[in-house]
Amino acid sequence: MMNKEKSISLIIPCYNEEENVKLFYEETIKVLKDYNIEFVFINDGSKDKTLNELKEIYNTSKYNIKIIDFSRNFGKESAIYAGLLNTSNDYICLIDADLQQNPKYIIDMLKVLNNNEEIDIVAMYQKTRKENFFIAKLKNFFYKIINKLSEVDFVSGASDFRMFRKNVKDAMLELKEQNRFSKGIFSWVGFNTYFMEYTVEERKYGKSKWSLIKLFKYAFKGIMSFSTAPLKLASITGFLTSLISIIYLIVVIIEKLTRGIEVSGYATIVVLILFLGGLQLLVIGIIGEYIGAMYIENKNRPLFITRKIYNNQDKKELPKK
Repeated sequence: MMNKEKSISLIIPCYNEEENVKLFYEETIKVLKDYNIEFVFINDGSKDKTLNELKEIYNTSKYNIKIIDFSRNFGKESAIYAGLLNTSNDYICLIDADLQQNPKYIIDMLKVLNNNEEIDIVAMYQKTRKENFFIAKLKNFFYKIINKLSEVDFVSGASDFRMFRKNVKDAMLELKEQNRFSKGIFSWVGFNTYFMEYTVEERKYGKSKWSLIKLFKYAFKGIMSFSTAPLKLASITGFLTSLISIIYLIVVIIEKLTRGIEVSGYATIVVLILFLGGLQLLVIGIIGEYIGAMYIENKNRPLFITRKIYNNQDKKELPKK
């Protein structure tokens, strides 16, 4: 009989990880040899031989292996959602395939959940970041900003590497928005969360998929998804700018009527036009981002399209020791 306290579904998003997935699998079954594991690999439109490596694992493994092969790259958030839809155990763990998140921590997270019924989520966080100084500062700044703007709390350094119960998964699947931001969704659905410190390992092979531009886009997406503060800021900026402009107009008229001075010349007018025009474009841009997000949501397109699903649910026998 399957021991629920030792049954774990692993959600592993994969994008161009051909050199890492087999190492990840081997390390995981070595660490979790006494556990009932369900591997849910999501091939997120990889352009290398990731799918071939996953198929080899699928064909040789005695564990329960699922491969969700996307028709193209839909992004990590869609991969996480697809993984949530395809898990069957009471404990679910999100983990990357590059081995920067060591599978050994899965046992520690499971112990916390098994020993504390009131805890629903165990989230791993970095107390000291290993990125370069500039990137680390940017990430810390992002968490400060989003915590001031959002109604939910975000813990600095918290990652998607976490384990949670089935009721948390069910709650997350209730949120079907297109612009997904998993860290925010975990905070929004609530539940009692225990934050556990961990050390990020060096990436085994390949390069990180997160460029500086992608990090900025991801951060902006997070702010937009969980805060309307930019819209309020746009309104306040527009109001203050209009108020200052009216005051300045009144001052110019009074000075012209009482002292007969000449109205400011060409340079002043050009500067004011450029300044006000820039503010207007900024405000319109912020509003446009929200309208764009609404446009995407109203299309109601699927979060991902699956090319094929590989599922060997009948292979539940653990490998012989």
